[in-house]
Amino acid sequence: MMSNQASDRLKQNAEKIMAMWEKRAREEVGASTHQTSLVLQDSLPLYLNQLVDELSNRIVRTSARITADEVESTRIGKKHGHERAGYADYSMTQLILEYQILRQVIFQVLEEEAPLGVEDRDIIIGSLEQAVNDSATQFSETLRDIQELFMVTLTHDLRNPINVVKMGTQLTLRRLERGDTHVDVAARMLSAINRLDSMIQNLLDASRLRAGQSLKMELEECDFLMLVQDVVEDLSFAYGDRFVVVSESEIRAFCSRKEIRRVIENLAINAVKYGAPSTPITLTLQQTETQISLTIHNEGEPIALDAQSILFQQFRRTICAEEQTGWGLGLFLAKNITEAHKGTLAVESAEGKGTSFIINLPKVLL
Repeated sequence: MMSNQASDRLKQNAEKIMAMWEKRAREEVGASTHQTSLVLQDSLPLYLNQLVDELSNRIVRTSARITADEVESTRIGKKHGHERAGYADYSMTQLILEYQILRQVIFQVLEEEAPLGVEDRDIIIGSLEQAVNDSATQFSETLRDIQELFMVTLTHDLRNPINVVKMGTQLTLRRLERGDTHVDVAARMLSAINRLDSMIQNLLDASRLRAGQSLKMELEECDFLMLVQDVVEDLSFAYGDRFVVVSESEIRAFCSRKEIRRVIENLAINAVKYGAPSTPITLTLQQTETQISLTIHNEGEPIALDAQSILFQQFRRTICAEEQTGWGLGLFLAKNITEAHKGTLAVESAEGKGTSFIINLPKVLL
């Protein structure tokens, strides 16, 4: 079959192909049962029209024409992927299955009278492979955008009621007299609210980082020893006097006090969660002429080498961490915050030596 014959045959049978495809899709693609029309905004007719042109040898294939066809083909594939991502039932697997069905139907219809030539088959297969790639890419991007919008909206809406509860608990705590049996209850409530607020902030920040945005940081000169001591004082209230601070003389550097505090808190709380109970957690500050380092060390079972490789990935947990609460974002954000300060965050863990997280930061950000 010559190219123009294949092109003409496809054009004549476009409606038949769409009808056969839709019938099979409804039978084989689970998500399709909820749709009134699977063609959706004419993306399939547009694709078949594009394929008709690609098969035709009446069209002169100049470089400009080839480029224009590629752009149009990509646009149509992305259109299909965008449409499917808008429906909660569709998965990537079902999206690809739709194209597999389309390929089978096209060949079935076009080869009813005679086999297709090698060139025509290659054009159709290449076109469908590109369409699947474009559609799947757009499906992923659109789904990510929808999830990001949902995440930001959800976390923003949660913030308001949490702030009301937080202010009310703080006010109650101030009015209770020392020795009142309710002081401990109110303090625990405030601690829980702060943890929840921190988890929401972690979600927001992780969402920004996945969207390619940078974290907002206000840099100022920080007294690191005072910063570490403040964190330890707050954590001691919830976890007891397990924290030991070891430091040289005054250590100062430029940083975002709020964000570095989050890093220190996260690493220190992790040391409590995963370290051996009732053993000291040591925070050691050191400095050179150009940088400072903070090592947070805990005793206990070491982190396995294969687990160390995923520690700083978002929404990932090691086996020993699966029973702990949280999003699995703490170390991911700690690493990103540290790197935003042009620093590094590393882990050292070995049998008999415990686990150390080491933060290295430059004294002055260039």
